[in-house]
Amino acid sequence: MSVRLDIDNACAADVPDNAAIKRWVTAALATSRANAELSLRIVDDAEMRALNHRYRGVDYATNVLSFPAELPPELKLSHLGDIAICAAVVEREAQEQHKSRNAHWAHMIVHGTLHLLGYDHVEDADADIMEALEIAILRQLNFANPYLATPYAEDDVVNHG
Repeated sequence: MSVRLDIDNACAADVPDNAAIKRWVTAALATSRANAELSLRIVDDAEMRALNHRYRGVDYATNVLSFPAELPPELKLSHLGDIAICAAVVEREAQEQHKSRNAHWAHMIVHGTLHLLGYDHVEDADADIMEALEIAILRQLNFANPYLATPYAEDDVVNHG
């Protein structure tokens, strides 16, 4: 599988390194694509709030937004779309949910990538499918189930030994 990932850190936040982000994107794509291209922009609260207002009609900064490419199939291009992720929201949520920052970043990257692949969580049945897939992908990456109510271990790593 070939993954071309363009990462643009448009804010001053300390974020996971590009290699980790690519590993998380690649894991999310592993079961569905041979080749894929996507862009990820890491933004601040103000930019995410503006994006969320413009595209979803809500006036607050959210954690992640995905913008699937709507290309005609006959073009046979591998561009999946774009992801915007708000560093401040992800960091805040990680603290509030007692998760390590890497575990929550991995979850949000996987979540956004799955949206580019057409997964959604509007309907309960679709949410069940998407969440199960997220849990499985994160388990492969050695992260705990992100939907558990109990706090993660300090490093959020699951030992599958």
